[in-house]
Amino acid sequence: MASPEHAGAVVQNGAGAASFHTTSTATPLDAGSISARLDRLPATRSVWKLVVLLSLGFFFELYDLLYSGYVAPGLVKSGLLTATTHGLFGSTGVASFIAALFSGLFIGTIACGFLADRFGRRAVFTYSLLWYTAANVVMAFQETATGLNFWRFVAGIGIGVELVTIGTYISELVPKQIRGRAFACEQAVGFTAVPVVAFLSYLLVPRTPFGLDGWRWVVLIGAHGALFVWWIRRALPESPRWLAQQGRLAEADRVMSQLEARVRSEYGRELPPPAPSVPVAPRGSFRDMWVPPYRSRTLMMTIFNIFQTVGFYGFANWVPTLLIKQGITITTSLMYSSVIALAAPLGPVIGLFIGDRFERKTVIVVMAAVNIVCGLWFSQASGAVLLVSLGVCLTLAGNIISYSFHAYQTELFPTSIRARAVGFVYSWSRFSAIFTAFLIASVLKHFGTSGVFVFIAGAMLVVMLAIGLMGPRTKGLELEKISK
Repeated sequence: MASPEHAGAVVQNGAGAASFHTTSTATPLDAGSISARLDRLPATRSVWKLVVLLSLGFFFELYDLLYSGYVAPGLVKSGLLTATTHGLFGSTGVASFIAALFSGLFIGTIACGFLADRFGRRAVFTYSLLWYTAANVVMAFQETATGLNFWRFVAGIGIGVELVTIGTYISELVPKQIRGRAFACEQAVGFTAVPVVAFLSYLLVPRTPFGLDGWRWVVLIGAHGALFVWWIRRALPESPRWLAQQGRLAEADRVMSQLEARVRSEYGRELPPPAPSVPVAPRGSFRDMWVPPYRSRTLMMTIFNIFQTVGFYGFANWVPTLLIKQGITITTSLMYSSVIALAAPLGPVIGLFIGDRFERKTVIVVMAAVNIVCGLWFSQASGAVLLVSLGVCLTLAGNIISYSFHAYQTELFPTSIRARAVGFVYSWSRFSAIFTAFLIASVLKHFGTSGVFVFIAGAMLVVMLAIGLMGPRTKGLELEKISK
């Protein structure tokens, strides 16, 4: 049955799938009306299916992003890298491997974030995943630190583009009332990669199955994401918000009509009427980020991203090494890390229940405070149960911050510059991580684990101040209203 505001008929396309073709329209067809139609949709199975498909892409992305710390002991064992760095910016230590990744991430986010604004969310989501998968396969067969770092850098470019694109894609495909939970779902599915990669590292890194170093197996297993990418792509529509903003209104209308038809059949009754259309800005440019109200948001999220990286990756990428510094053996360290990693998806699972109940800025500030307390306590702990418990708390706090700010930063900018702006502000977390890796290696060498967590605590205090004092409220608001 056709809705009052959008009369039409359901027909079969050439593939036998139902599609909804418009015959008349009671309201003007523009970008604002497309957004209003999307925001009124109930969160049925079809809507959540889109979120889950994008979340599967995020799983493979996080697997590649976060295996660095878990394969690091194997890289040291094989003689390719050293645990510490000779000189602050030496190129043969674990820090250089981590820095190579984040150098690529920085380029991918700051220089290539515009690609999704120009070519569409769907195409860039697909090809960036294939890019970093291919680079990781090549990296797995490198025999020198230079080759290892170069291909980790190349993979980082693709991962950086993907990070920006997935967040933008999700924010534009879901109605406003489930944006927080959608990002929590994305992160919950994605962060299951952490216990997977931790467990595989525990099994494989100390060994050489079939004569191949265990760390290489961990990398190659992650490359299987390429087998799923085309299947995921076939089931994903282009963002109707992006299509409408590009002036491709007929395509946007077709995508929305098909989605409305599926949701209506699952909902079992007529869809609620859309809210009045909110004007949508035309195509944007880089300079649009520097006019009110986006200028203060750009500065706030740049400061936030520079410092949140210290807290998140300062622990996530270094947990096995930090445990070894606490006197734990390499095998036991990887086992403890695997247990801690089991908590990674639990933070976003909690978000499925609280994601749209609390302001995202409040959640970020509170969890940053938890990070400070647990981190300083971790640096003084020695017992296995306490170390693992505090590691779990740090992981939960970090991942709750992660899903919250990924949703938050996509909400702060309009569709015309969303991918470009998110890419710009997020790139500074990648830039920060380049130097964080070396700084933490140096602090760990000279001041031990306690020094590392004092360093992290200072960074998280800046996070609390930036978001707490400068962040606008976004809960339950239309993207277009937040952008006004």
